Amino acid sequence: MRNDLRIGVAGYGLRRSLAREAHRPGNGSRVVALCDPDPGARERARDEIGSGLRGTADFSDLLADDVDAVMILTPDHTHVELAVAALKAGKATLVEKPLATTVEDCDLILRTARDHRARLYVGHNMRHMPVVRTMRRLIMEGAIGEVRAIWCRHFVGHGGDYYFKDWHADRRNTTGLLLQKGAHDIDVIHWLAGSRSALVTGMGGLTVYGQVTDRSEELPADWFSPATNWPPLAQRGLNPVVDVEDLSMMHMRLENGVHASYEQCHFTPDYWRNYTVIGTAGRLENFGDHGEGAVVRVWNSGRRGYDPEGDLQVPIVAGTSGHGGADEGLIDEFVRFAAEGGLTDTSPMAARDSVAAGVCATESLRDGSTPRQVPPVAPDLAAYFADGQA
Repeated sequence: MRNDLRIGVAGYGLRRSLAREAHRPGNGSRVVALCDPDPGARERARDEIGSGLRGTADFSDLLADDVDAVMILTPDHTHVELAVAALKAGKATLVEKPLATTVEDCDLILRTARDHRARLYVGHNMRHMPVVRTMRRLIMEGAIGEVRAIWCRHFVGHGGDYYFKDWHADRRNTTGLLLQKGAHDIDVIHWLAGSRSALVTGMGGLTVYGQVTDRSEELPADWFSPATNWPPLAQRGLNPVVDVEDLSMMHMRLENGVHASYEQCHFTPDYWRNYTVIGTAGRLENFGDHGEGAVVRVWNSGRRGYDPEGDLQVPIVAGTSGHGGADEGLIDEFVRFAAEGGLTDTSPMAARDSVAAGVCATESLRDGSTPRQVPPVAPDLAAYFADGQA
């Protein structure tokens, strides 16, 4: 245990499963300290991680503690302040996605990591989801030729519970759900296509949950109840401020010429993501993402009519940790990176690019769908992070 990476965690809320995943005494890492302003959260962490966990409400106390690395699992709008402080303190730092809520804040975090030579990692766990890794492997193996188009439909079946009853519903905390929730999928689209968005447009609105008038400062006891919170207009106890869109769409033209689209709906009856990737020699599509029976199908042997099976079916074998095993893979990579450095499948620069695309698409959505050029990261920062923060 003397060789375990000693981790301090900021925030023990919705993503506390990552903190639990990182607590592996004797197996490379252990969570030794927690910062959360809520005494109840600190007590819950002691119950779930261990009674010896040191707790504080002051982030500076956490940084002064005997920790090697910091995991920032707090609400989005707090990421920049906490990440900058942790990096200035020289701590290897994991920031949960999205990296920040503005392009400027993302660039500040990147510059701070570079200037202080502190290792920065971003929690884009979908790069470790078996379904995404399977699609990327098939693409890299040439199963569909050169990628030319990607479509993603995101059915957020529990959106009314998870995103409209707390801080997520207030754009001051998120910029918007096209960024907050979509940052994962935008990053995956960029990863599968091998490029970043250069031009985006957005469209959408608050089409359903704006009609729900039952608002509350505190979550009702049955805030998450698939049985009673259906249909969507039957939701109750929404956040007092709801000014983010529940239906969003964006189109993207990537730097390498790939065209992509992303659609997100928070009032569907089902909850999963569907990607379609079309290349010069075929297409692939996932059915299910990290649940039982998920599969990626490939059509690449020639023209035909409707064919539900395809030429190749690749079953997805999910892991036992969160998000089909992705959380375990994410923590494995972070612990190794924090201790040793080197290249990682996740990328702070790519995380910044997903935020930039989401911010610009949100601006477009709220401005008559006018196209937006997505600003690239500064060349010196791009070079530093492309080199693995050497």
